[in-house]
Amino acid sequence: MYRRVSILLRKHFVSVLILCASIVIPFSSVKAAADPAKGKAIFQTNCASCHNVHKKLTGPALAGVEGRWADKKLLHQWIHNSASVLATGDKYANDLFLEFNKTAMTPFPQLSNEDIDDILAYIKVAETAGPKTTGGDTTPGPEAASEKGNDNSLLFGIITLILAVVALILMQINSNLNKLAGDKEGVPTPEPVPFYKNKAYLALIILVLFMVGGYLTIQGAIGLGRQKDYMPEQPIFYSHKVHAGINQINCLYCHAGAEKSKHAMIPSENICMNCHKAIKEYSGPELTNAEGKKINGTAEIAKLYDYVGWDPEAGKYTKPGRPIEWTKIHNLPDHVYFNHSQHVVAGQQQCQTCHGAITEMDEVHQFADLSMGWCINCHRTTKVQFADNNYYSIFEKLHQDIKDKKIDSVTVEMVGGTECQKCHY
Repeated sequence: MYRRVSILLRKHFVSVLILCASIVIPFSSVKAAADPAKGKAIFQTNCASCHNVHKKLTGPALAGVEGRWADKKLLHQWIHNSASVLATGDKYANDLFLEFNKTAMTPFPQLSNEDIDDILAYIKVAETAGPKTTGGDTTPGPEAASEKGNDNSLLFGIITLILAVVALILMQINSNLNKLAGDKEGVPTPEPVPFYKNKAYLALIILVLFMVGGYLTIQGAIGLGRQKDYMPEQPIFYSHKVHAGINQINCLYCHAGAEKSKHAMIPSENICMNCHKAIKEYSGPELTNAEGKKINGTAEIAKLYDYVGWDPEAGKYTKPGRPIEWTKIHNLPDHVYFNHSQHVVAGQQQCQTCHGAITEMDEVHQFADLSMGWCINCHRTTKVQFADNNYYSIFEKLHQDIKDKKIDSVTVEMVGGTECQKCHY
């Protein structure tokens, strides 16, 4: 009898496994929905320097971009390599190329189709939310994209855990029934080994722990010294959103070194006082810090006066000033060479490429991880001003390849931008 029960249980065990597989396979085959939050991050890193959702910049406004292309696959191909689409003779692509003075779009071969779909999802959310108008700026606000992704990883993890528990229970029941059947028929059956003494189970657990521990250790080592999202508290609450966003003060007015020297430079107090000798009170939108605490803008201006020794009532300096001890946010290792002027002037890079949506930040945080991989990926896709540039006259082969139409542009990588000695010396 017990033998029959055991056989039946084995059949049921197989049935349960088939049932569980039928539950998991459909879930695993479901493609995760496009995530606007991920798309926003990718957009700000790769697209924001040339594109805006609602207005034309270096490239066209992206609101309704999917509807302007006959085929979504063609749009993916355009983003990966616009030259390949132009070669097909597609009318819209060639009209777009002519509209922007035959300036080819930067290719982004590193972006997957899923990444592009995430960007398109963000654009849809941003265009639905409408432009955020702040002092003439029509950049979508941070609330435009949904911050909640559609990641199914948690669901898959729960299903996997349930299946593992069911399998272990069934295996234990099968082992116990085999023993009962053997005892009933007089067949000696060894005592089942407890789970915590089973060498196979213990070896499996140790292997899993080793793999998980190794993965976490490697990830920790890779991230050592990086400080993405670092947002220190500064001695004076300075809002880039108010200054560079609402009031549209050019970045180079304060950070004059960005286009002239290796360092962008922290502006001296007299730069602040050029305006704040007259602006004594804050009357802009409500300010809050990262913890949601309200900030008194007028009190922060008073802190500036205290540092520089300015008496707003008397209208003159009445005591010696002292330096404002700002906390540096963006730090690179000492063995890394980075030149701001080279990137801003020669590379024509926008501040947002490295610093994110700086015009929307009340408190500045480190937007990118500033890792070597992040820099190299940028060098692989960013074009240089190659034509009519005597600096690149020695690259005869590349000039000939352009004449022969083998290539339509030259990236930083093609002129040695990924060689070790370019950044490490």
